This record gives sequence, C-alpha cells and structure tokens, in this order.
Amino acid sequence: MRVLLVEDNLKTLSYLQQGLSENNFIVDTAQEGQTGLFLAENDIYDLIILDVMMPKIDGWSLIKKLREKNRTVPVLFLTARDELNDKIKGFELGADDYLVKPFAFSELLVRMRALIRRKNSAPVDVLQVADLKLDPIKHKAIRGENLLQLTQKEFLLLSLLMKKTGEALSRTLIAEQVWDINFDSDTNVIDVAIKRLRAKVDGDSEKKLIHTIRGVGYVLEER
Repeated sequence: MRVLLVEDNLKTLSYLQQGLSENNFIVDTAQEGQTGLFLAENDIYDLIILDVMMPKIDGWSLIKKLREKNRTVPVLFLTARDELNDKIKGFELGADDYLVKPFAFSELLVRMRALIRRKNSAPVDVLQVADLKLDPIKHKAIRGENLLQLTQKEFLLLSLLMKKTGEALSRTLIAEQVWDINFDSDTNVIDVAIKRLRAKVDGDSEKKLIHTIRGVGYVLEER
C-alpha cells in the first residue's frame, strides 16, 4: 500500500516514515505543501496523511485543491490543531479522518487501515472514454463492440491511462505504477508497451485515444 506523508516537522516525518515502512507501507514524503500537492496530483496513493500548518501551501489549501480536481484519495489529517472548529473545517473540506497530535502510533495504523479498507470495498465504476470501456471487476476492456485481448500489464497500463484521462503521464510515473520499478531512461520498455497497447486500443479506429506528448510522455483522451 502506498502512502503520501506531508509533514514539515523532520523528527515527526522520520518517525512516521520508519514506522510505516516497518508495517509494509511504501511511503513518499514532502516537508511542505507545494511539493505535497504536486505528488498528490501526479501519483497514485492509497492514503494521504496531511499536517495543517506547513510552508508554502497549508493543509487546508492542499485538500481543497485536491477535492476541486475530483481527487478522491482518502485524506487523514494528523495535526496539533485540536479545536472542534478545526476538526469541522477539515471534514468540510473533504478529509476522511482527523487525528490530533500527540497520538499513539497504533491508533494511527488502525485508522489508516480502516480508511484503506473502506476505499477498497467501495463499488468500482466502469471506466469509459468515448467508445472505450474498461471494467476492473470483470477484467474486460471493450472498444466499440470489440473485446480487447490484453495482457495483465497492458490491462494495468490502460487502467492507469483511463483513470488519469486527459493528464499527461510521464514514463517514470508509468514505470512506477505499472511495473513498480524506477524508470531507466536507457530502456524503451514503456514505449514498446504503449505501442502494443495503442495497436490494440486504437487499431484501425478513426478516433485515436492514446496520444504521445513529445518530451513528456503519454495521454489518453478524446480529441
């Protein structure tokens, strides 16, 4: 499970990163809100742990921007702000939970796992762009009336592109999310995979959905 931890106190950040890593979480970190927002908008996480008072962009502004862009990733506020009005504000802005410092690490783990279970048990919608449909439950992808014969990696790649419809995805992000590897710029594994997927998805269709963004990566969108 992948978690984004946005916390400006280095001691707290290190403590949480170590504890979560020991409990089998993959942890990305940011010490200020601007970097946290960039990571939240450009990567995929099971949960975001967010402080309120931070440099550049505070936690209130960060979650507001995420929810305005329809990012539904669960957010848990972990903050010293313990006033009832602060808690109410956090939930009104779209937080899924609110834990006040000082806190017990065991309680944090319980709350995190509950949020992730809730997220994973929620109904999974069929993704659709133009006449392309992907059903994560039935593990089927259909273009028009044609059932696409995709490998496991191709299905994951298409799912990522469709979840991020309209967003330019870098090769690095694709490698991390689909292959769980650090991208090596000397290899063309991503380009080859996209070429094969594009042949199956777009084929002879007049309307192409998978596009190359020169110098950036790839995007799936209706043009």
